[in-house]
Amino acid sequence: MNSSASTGYGAQLEPVTMLRSHAMQAMISVENLQKIYRMGDVAVPALKGVSFNIQRGEFVAIMGPSGSGKSTLMNLIGCLDTPSSGAYNLDGVSVAQMEGDELSLVRAQKLGFVFQQYNLLPRQSALRNVEMPLLYRGVPADVRRKRAQIALQIVGMKERMEHRPQELSGGQQQRVAIARALVGSPAVLLADEPTGALDTKTSLEIMNILQTLNRQQGLTIVLVTHEPDIAEYTSRVLTMRDGLLAADEMRQVA
Repeated sequence: MNSSASTGYGAQLEPVTMLRSHAMQAMISVENLQKIYRMGDVAVPALKGVSFNIQRGEFVAIMGPSGSGKSTLMNLIGCLDTPSSGAYNLDGVSVAQMEGDELSLVRAQKLGFVFQQYNLLPRQSALRNVEMPLLYRGVPADVRRKRAQIALQIVGMKERMEHRPQELSGGQQQRVAIARALVGSPAVLLADEPTGALDTKTSLEIMNILQTLNRQQGLTIVLVTHEPDIAEYTSRVLTMRDGLLAADEMRQVA
């Protein structure tokens, strides 16, 4: 599956200040990861002991029916929640026992997020939306602007930088959201149903962008989807069922 040549994939962001990485280690390593939610006196196991590694530069889909544990797993990988037990290493950093500000720092420096609903600020331009993660990290204004411009160029939005979300199509808004996720040079891009609100043609355009980022810039991407045709863009599929990893399938991608 080939990407559109019209988008500006030639540009590349240089890394910003990151936590220490270890190049020879897996980008993501989880071992016997478990998550138990408490509902009064009842313990509800969402993850029952999941183990796998994701290497640097892989493009991986997580699939499974509703209630399978895939969303819980994505929240743990994204440092949005903490496991009840088990080990999780992200780019050489052990994060399973982290909480609060320490976990927020890892999330800000290591991860970029793309969501189904874009989550753009409606009164801000595309450029300002993409700058926001760097603003929170105290990056100087001129550097923020330059990096945001490069990120928007990468996703083919060079000509729409000053447009607000309501002036953009759904696909264009998702491109802006991808640029926002890229602007901090994350170690991993996490995409949670990124095409769920888009029509088929636009969904394939977004997947071409993600595939090109993976292939040309070596970005590690983890994608949650329930759509098999979207998972076909990835090189590996982890299938969750009843809180367990039911299958781990490598794929040949055209």
